[in-house]
Amino acid sequence: MMSKQQQMDTIQEMVKDIKYTMMTTRNDENHLHSCPMNTTETSIGAKEIWFIGHSPCETVSSIEKNPEVNLAYVSEDGKKYLSITGKAELVEDEEKLNELWSPMYNAYFEKGKEDPRVQLIKVVPHGAEYWANGNAITSAVKMAAAAVTDTAIEKSLGENFSIEL
Repeated sequence: MMSKQQQMDTIQEMVKDIKYTMMTTRNDENHLHSCPMNTTETSIGAKEIWFIGHSPCETVSSIEKNPEVNLAYVSEDGKKYLSITGKAELVEDEEKLNELWSPMYNAYFEKGKEDPRVQLIKVVPHGAEYWANGNAITSAVKMAAAAVTDTAIEKSLGENFSIEL
């Protein structure tokens, strides 16, 4: 069994290695709305996940009304999954923007970081769940064997943990 620190390190590495997440918010009709966001900086230990977004937009409007969000990450090979719940904050901080800004964002903002539409978003995570399914061939063989023998194998299909942050 992993220690809490090992779990936090696993989450930190996964978020760092995956460029985009799907951020889910609740819109004006209380429906779930998801959009892809580029994770700019992460410190699970400091409880900060940073994004640079646009304002106005549906995501920012939703955060203003209900700051609870979910961040969903999937590894490129499709073998690891991470769901992070947290509270989003709309932040005005020129120093932090300078720290996070990269020339890549000039493609999204006509006036660079001076563009009035630039919006820093900080998510303070309060929980996460992680799944890793390991080797797809091994999992398929185990599932086939379980179907034939009518036994559950869920514990041996991979790694899973939930953590409060």
